[in-house]
Amino acid sequence: MEVVAARLGERGLLGSTIPARDATDAEIERVHAPAYLELVKHEIGALTGPRYLSTGDVVVDGVSLDVARRAAGGAIAALEAAAATGEPSFALVRPPGHHAEARRGMGFCLFNNAAIAARAYQAQFGGRVLIVDFDYHHGNGTQDAAGEGLSYISTHAAPAYPGTGHDHAALGRDAVLNVPLPASGIATEAFVAVWEALMREATAALRPDAIVVSAGFDYAAGDPVGDLGVAVEAASGLARAIHAAAARWCGGRVAYVLEGGYDIETLVDSIERVIRASDAHEDAPSGAEAGAMPAAVRAALKRARAILS
Repeated sequence: MEVVAARLGERGLLGSTIPARDATDAEIERVHAPAYLELVKHEIGALTGPRYLSTGDVVVDGVSLDVARRAAGGAIAALEAAAATGEPSFALVRPPGHHAEARRGMGFCLFNNAAIAARAYQAQFGGRVLIVDFDYHHGNGTQDAAGEGLSYISTHAAPAYPGTGHDHAALGRDAVLNVPLPASGIATEAFVAVWEALMREATAALRPDAIVVSAGFDYAAGDPVGDLGVAVEAASGLARAIHAAAARWCGGRVAYVLEGGYDIETLVDSIERVIRASDAHEDAPSGAEAGAMPAAVRAALKRARAILS
């Protein structure tokens, strides 16, 4: 994060910043079970060196709880800023969060930053929140948090870690929509076209009051953990589609929360594209053709439309 922030600063992209803060126990417990939070406190408090958290594949050390609190609080602060100004914000935080379930940390994630921010928004303002997740991996933890005014939409590689995200679900007025993508890769045009369709149709049906973006850039070509073969330029198209939906349905209230992305240059370039497209209020469609999508992806979108209707 220090390197990424420094490089974004060199490119003149950190001119307007807000301080992060620590998420409180009460804010974390809107998403996570109190017993899980106590487990994290106990295990990290007893550490004498790095080790795995007992619930899953998360390496922790003596400062991990403090860092995870700050990441979750940074996500909350970003969404609060978007709510106050009607302008998009970006929470440049780590560790990521979308794999963290109510009672289990896993996949590098201790606390579910995006879901915690969404619930904090609801506690303060009420309304409905949509979390959209374009990370290479499925956000199993965020999906589990859906309902009670929170909807979730994801594209992700399949089959890939964590092996979830195959089905759609209607949850009253909320929805979970999963569009698995071939792990072998997808054309950049098809990837952007999927998200243009999802943002246009899902927001029209769900009418969110705010949008939180689980912004994982490990889908990009060359990422050492993910890699769907998608060009870095796709981030501009994603940001335009998200901005158009936020401007139409929720007064521009959108906060990006960093998830995956493990190649520094690609990560910096992708975040830059999101910031520049958002700052310029770009919302014109990219011209990506739906015909570029693989047949299985078009079928998943068709099933998603059935849920939305």
